[in-house]
Amino acid sequence: GTEKRGAAIALGKHNVRVKFLAEKIASRLGNALVAPVISYVPEGTIDPPTAHMRFPGTITISDKTFEQLLESAARSFKLHGFRTIVLIGDHGGYQADERLVADRLNAEWRKTPVRVFAALEYYQITQSAYVEKLLSAGATQPEVGTHAGLADTSLMLAIDPSMVRKDRLAAAPKLNADDGVYGGDPTRSSAAFGQLGVDLIVDGTTEAIHGFIAKQQPK
Repeated sequence: GTEKRGAAIALGKHNVRVKFLAEKIASRLGNALVAPVISYVPEGTIDPPTAHMRFPGTITISDKTFEQLLESAARSFKLHGFRTIVLIGDHGGYQADERLVADRLNAEWRKTPVRVFAALEYYQITQSAYVEKLLSAGATQPEVGTHAGLADTSLMLAIDPSMVRKDRLAAAPKLNADDGVYGGDPTRSSAAFGQLGVDLIVDGTTEAIHGFIAKQQPK
């Protein structure tokens, strides 16, 4: 997705992050390909502006349009011979859409060998296991945040530090929801903190995909 994330992170963070992590996951799987990233996702309504659409730089589409886009992509992959299609979302706002699409297509394709897996574990890890790991590594709960705080910014520093304006982290006044920063303080963000999340996300998502595939095997 494309949205504002405070004053320190450049637009397009979700797209850069999911491409990097998806490639790591595919490499770990050993038999997977990564499709082009879908850059436009549901980010709120336009009139009146809600959620991230309250901030300049954000681009939104409707949930219906997003689901149709996912469905069309999945149908394309099925046509060209893919048996397991994995949906990975880096943003919390459309996790339910991914599950709906997967459930709908799996019901339609139940008599075929093709299945769609909404890998919700990918995002869930960022909200749970990653937070716990940060706290055990010395971060504090007020710093971690949920959007452009220490957790979010550290992940970006580990993946692509060119997307983070480090001078803004050091010199800027404390940011808040009016700046697109929700409940966190990115000042002490670091690549070392972020690498903890990278490892957890790649390991956990790879394991979830393996588990999904194993359940599809004939018993």
